[in-house]
Amino acid sequence: MNDSVYERILANPNFHELVAKRSRFAWLLAAVMLGLYLTFILLIAFAPQLLGMRISSDSVITWGIPLGVGLIGSAFVLTGIYVQRANGEFDRLNKAILDEVQK
Repeated sequence: MNDSVYERILANPNFHELVAKRSRFAWLLAAVMLGLYLTFILLIAFAPQLLGMRISSDSVITWGIPLGVGLIGSAFVLTGIYVQRANGEFDRLNKAILDEVQK
């Protein structure tokens, strides 16, 4: 692409809408992940006995293990959510912008 195409993209209001939507969504998912990590760290700091409790009386696994694994799993889930939206809505908007500016 040449410079005039880039200038038309930057001047396109749909491009600004795409950037704003993508940024808001990314910040939302980042805030959710930060909240989950912060909650886990606060549990470690202020309620370690809760995480150290066994799941059942005859189990050697404590509640900290599934919560930690769940925290790691939530990162994969949130990444999947972002990828799904990026491959759907964001790619459609991107293609529409490129089609519009290349006319």
